[in-house]
Amino acid sequence: MTSPIDVEGGGTSVLVDGTPGPDAKSEAAKLEGRSPGQLMWLRFKRDRTGVISAYVVGFFFLVGLLAPLIAKLYGKNPYTVYADERPELFDSAGVPLQPNGGISSEFWFGLEPGNGYDVFTKLLYGIRTSLMISVAVTIATVVTGILLGVAAGYLGGRSDFLISRVIDFLLAFPAQLFFIASMPVVVSLFVSPRDETPTYVRVVALIAVQWFLGWMSLARILRGTSLSLREREFIEAARVSGATPWRIIRKEILPNVVTPILVQSTYMLPGFVTAEAGLSYLGIGIVEPTPDWGQMFSKASTELVMQNDITYMFFPGISMIIFIVAFNLLGDSVRDAFDPKTAR
Repeated sequence: MTSPIDVEGGGTSVLVDGTPGPDAKSEAAKLEGRSPGQLMWLRFKRDRTGVISAYVVGFFFLVGLLAPLIAKLYGKNPYTVYADERPELFDSAGVPLQPNGGISSEFWFGLEPGNGYDVFTKLLYGIRTSLMISVAVTIATVVTGILLGVAAGYLGGRSDFLISRVIDFLLAFPAQLFFIASMPVVVSLFVSPRDETPTYVRVVALIAVQWFLGWMSLARILRGTSLSLREREFIEAARVSGATPWRIIRKEILPNVVTPILVQSTYMLPGFVTAEAGLSYLGIGIVEPTPDWGQMFSKASTELVMQNDITYMFFPGISMIIFIVAFNLLGDSVRDAFDPKTAR
């Protein structure tokens, strides 16, 4: 029988007749001991684009979370009408007198033409509002898609038929037109058209409208995945052992659909951000004085701003482009990390 030979002065063992040394065996044991989640994390960390995108996305969420603290340290808030409090900063049309929209050491991103809101704090709170609404919509759609998609795929039969027909029916709706047409209707269910609509009602309406037509794509993906999983041997073994359908779904199905859930979530959230911004841009989402990303775009498209302060569009426009691109790249990196066979 052959064995590894220790070489004097060396830290490793020599292989004899193809027999691995102790170091090779320990390294193989370490590799075999890694879970799928650990392997996914290692692949993700090697993706420089994904890591940078994750930092960028985390920065935006941190800015939204700490917006009140940042505004307090900055010494201003997004609700002060500087056109009334400090009229010497504006001309007769309400346009900042200083160049580039009034950008200075006092007002970092300038002043908004018209009312004279501070652009920096308005952008901070606008990011906070848009992300809060989009995260709430994403959570609601993911939960609904999981419940209905997995139930349809695993239970099959009449449940699958009914849920699938509902999905097909809702997918036939033109989403953007439905959002525009239904927002005033949903708001009118809570507040009379003659009364001023509170901000929380508009937030609830935005979440409800986007959720209503946002969960079907994920549910369809999870239905197909669950259909293939329910015929697998480990599912049959769980049935034979007497496990209830709920336990099988919770213990066997759900852990195996984490990948499509995470990947789809990273694609859905930026889509909801742009949808919410679009509704606010059209004037049927968040309205002044509540700051919002889409509302800033709406203000930037007015004649007063377009003719006198084109720089006002720069900061909200660049910030949204960076966020959307970073989140989409993060979604690609997450997908590649879960599926190493995918080549970007």
